Amino acid sequence: MNKKVCVVGLGYIGLPTAAVLANKGFFVHGVDVNEKAINLINNGQVHIYEPDLEDIVKRVVSEGNFSADLIPDNADVFILSVPTPFKDNHKPDLAFVESATKAIIPYIEPGNIIILESTSPVGTTEKITDWILHERPDLNIDENSPNQIYISHCPERVLPGKILKELIENDRIVGGINKKSTIKTAEFYNKFVEGKVLQTNARTAELSKLTENSFRDVNIAYANELSMICDDLNIDVWELISLANHHPRVNILKPGPGVGGHCIAVDPWFIVDAAPENSKLIHTARKVNDSKPHYIIEKVVEIAKNIPNPTIACLGLAFKANIDDLRESPAVEIVKELASIFEQNMFVAEPHIKELPKALKDFKIELTDTVAAIKKADIIVLLVDHDYFKELDTDLFLMKKLIDTRGIFYSNDYDKNLISI
Repeated sequence: MNKKVCVVGLGYIGLPTAAVLANKGFFVHGVDVNEKAINLINNGQVHIYEPDLEDIVKRVVSEGNFSADLIPDNADVFILSVPTPFKDNHKPDLAFVESATKAIIPYIEPGNIIILESTSPVGTTEKITDWILHERPDLNIDENSPNQIYISHCPERVLPGKILKELIENDRIVGGINKKSTIKTAEFYNKFVEGKVLQTNARTAELSKLTENSFRDVNIAYANELSMICDDLNIDVWELISLANHHPRVNILKPGPGVGGHCIAVDPWFIVDAAPENSKLIHTARKVNDSKPHYIIEKVVEIAKNIPNPTIACLGLAFKANIDDLRESPAVEIVKELASIFEQNMFVAEPHIKELPKALKDFKIELTDTVAAIKKADIIVLLVDHDYFKELDTDLFLMKKLIDTRGIFYSNDYDKNLISI
């Protein structure tokens, strides 16, 4: 049995993965460059929010099944779970993957399994193989060799807020650099995954995750485009979608202020970069979703023209409801641009964070209580559909201009102060 696992990258996916493995009886050595996070973890605490995560980390650390450090250690299985962002020109940035790979190279031994879980462009698993074999010519991927190692890609496919559950219950796709790598890696996942472990090759596994997120992106783009069309035509998009979805073969998604997060807002660009001539629909969807924050900003500016010295309150900064994750959040982009326009008249309410992110700290923005922000504002921009916001007393919004980008306050009754978009 592969008893020791080294997880490199203890972020939103790596830390829950490490905790789940330790909870299943594996000895887990976690690695991260964030020394503060390392210290918290070794003290049984966490630096990110995910329901029930801290309880599990506290238990597995106290039981001796999980520890964290700045450097890797020998293990039977190495899991790379590091960011894969894109550069300013939307080209994939594999610097974190390369750095993580080179960090584990001195610790790899024959028979080890190396798994890339980071969502990556097609061909990344092959790059990892080249990096390892270039620096360790004593190792190889030749089947039946005594010095063989096994290298695969197994993309995560979990929903923030339900990660601990979905890491175990969801089906997984495993694609090895060769058939033996696929089999060995699938055997490892079958030890703790209750869903199906589907076997393929590395390139197909890489594209499968990109495809899943691009599918979502394209469908969200359709909803966002509809919302802008409805705004032009003075039609409530939420009522329109509700009616259209009564068709037995129609299921339009919900529009919003854009698309954020570490997956849907990023992964389609990897496909566009790899096959630009044949990814026209995916590329267009990306442009539609990236344009939505600017449409919201223009709407706020338009309304503000009729209000002397207007005060703006933005509700929500996270990229989706009920989490504290701000990565690629369109809400942050919207707040940043509005703050540059309205300067000292900006208030932000985000119940899941305690301080503004670095991207907003250079602006005169006040992070404040939700009710206080609403009371101070002339214009309210609802950007995230947190449950907390849904429970607000609607009387708070009387005599306020409200731009609802999430349909929380949708009603069939016409309200000249409510703009649903």
